[in-house]
Amino acid sequence: MRRRFDAVVVGAGINGMVAAAELALAGWSVAVIERNQRIGGFIATEERTKPGYRHDTYSSWHTQFVASRAHAALGEDLRRHGLEYSNTDQELCATVSYDGEVTLAYRSLRQTAALVGSPEDGRTYRRCIERMTRDAADLSALTAGDLKSLAAARAALSLLRSNGLAGCERLLRDLVTSGRSWCRREFDGPDVDRLWVPWLLQAGLSPDHASGGVRLPAIAASLHEDGVPVVVGGAARLVEAFEGLLGSLAVETITGVTVERVVLRDGRAAGVVTSGGEVVDAEVAVLASVTPSALYCELLPPEVVGEQLAREARRFRHGRAAMQLHVALRAPLRWDDSRLDTTPVVHLSDGSSSTGIACAQAEAGLLPDRPTVVVGQQHVLDSTRVPPGGGALWIQLPEVPFVPLGDARGELDVSGGWTADLTYACAYRALDCLSRHVHGLRRAVLRVDAISPPSLWDHNVNAVRGDPYGGDPQLDQSFGWRPLPGSGHRTAVRNLWHIGASTRPGAGLSGASGHLVAQRLIGTTCVQPRARDAVSRWTKHHGRSFLR
Repeated sequence: MRRRFDAVVVGAGINGMVAAAELALAGWSVAVIERNQRIGGFIATEERTKPGYRHDTYSSWHTQFVASRAHAALGEDLRRHGLEYSNTDQELCATVSYDGEVTLAYRSLRQTAALVGSPEDGRTYRRCIERMTRDAADLSALTAGDLKSLAAARAALSLLRSNGLAGCERLLRDLVTSGRSWCRREFDGPDVDRLWVPWLLQAGLSPDHASGGVRLPAIAASLHEDGVPVVVGGAARLVEAFEGLLGSLAVETITGVTVERVVLRDGRAAGVVTSGGEVVDAEVAVLASVTPSALYCELLPPEVVGEQLAREARRFRHGRAAMQLHVALRAPLRWDDSRLDTTPVVHLSDGSSSTGIACAQAEAGLLPDRPTVVVGQQHVLDSTRVPPGGGALWIQLPEVPFVPLGDARGELDVSGGWTADLTYACAYRALDCLSRHVHGLRRAVLRVDAISPPSLWDHNVNAVRGDPYGGDPQLDQSFGWRPLPGSGHRTAVRNLWHIGASTRPGAGLSGASGHLVAQRLIGTTCVQPRARDAVSRWTKHHGRSFLR
């Protein structure tokens, strides 16, 4: 049994969905193959605790997507298929220290700058964020695309014009600086460190990893500019919108099927073979949203890959594991600081000090004694997610080991690995830490659902060892060196392209790698589908038919 398409996309996370939609809109015939029963990757919404409580099972905040070129290309079509966002224009995020001190950020840069310590720190903060906002597009072009491309050269020249030699040297210095060191260098007080350093965990970094000096102000600038949008009705509505769009474009979506290998003919990728033995032919391109080890050590034969590339792919590092918790509440939280009642994202952290220790403990195989607790209150933006009068928490613990060797407090038994008992003991430890800053949390909890690192990997094969970011994003494995030195989206095998979180620009919901590869294929490949097929896809998408 064989089917033939212009392009075959392996993996239907955000990058696979974006690439398939953009290629299909350009008239390509496309097949998407996904090992799970539903497309979406780490985008899902489920009633995991009690009926009426809709929890975003994995990812939730869509700041990157609404600001992305993929959304610019597809947003109008997705809205026609039901996508709607809710956002904040007031409280943005906050950090509560372990001793109860609160640092708060607002959508307004001016309002936030007035709150971060001394007036001098406020002026410095505002300058840093305004400068990053100005340079964001050029930096994105450099970090996401091919450093040897014309687009990268244009971005570098634009940065030089905007910043001069001294400013570009400053950017380079920030690139090799950690978030902790950048905050110490730029600010006298602790507020900026405490407020923004925990966000580096959402990029897979720690406070002491290089590149934090660039990423930290970039994260802050993006959040001030685009807020923390959530999908009305749950993140799964984005997947439903993609399903509607892909269906209207006649994209063939094949789910519950694993790709076993890439078919090679005359030295080029010509399709894939599935676990059921089916050959799905690709006349122009195969796009694989997989890890480097999967692509170069499983999907391709050794004689094509070569010993050196195979070795580098096998040694691609994955980062810390993470846990996801979902809590159904009788009523919304009543924080000690009432401003947090309406703040969508709250971190429990002392900034670099506690977060740095927790990261080090996790990387040493220990369960942290003072974990960074990332608290999401999506219901303050979207009341449809909970029953009337109810509340819910989306909690992430981004500093846990995949193989626990011990407990930093010496309280929990880790001898059996990630058992249900250990998973829920970690969950309730996080809730105990949180309860010190909330009125009546224990009485408000109706039910807790916890997802362990092995469960993350089981759901998403690219989350190796429970790493939800597709690979360690430290400097030697980022930017021009991601996924591997000398290997980018375009592989050495003709017609084979690499996309996904393991590739540039890295993890997140921007859909950048899928968009970049799709646009490159559309712009440089002459595809002439059969005329009637192309027109049929166009007319079906736009709701009219001229083929009567």
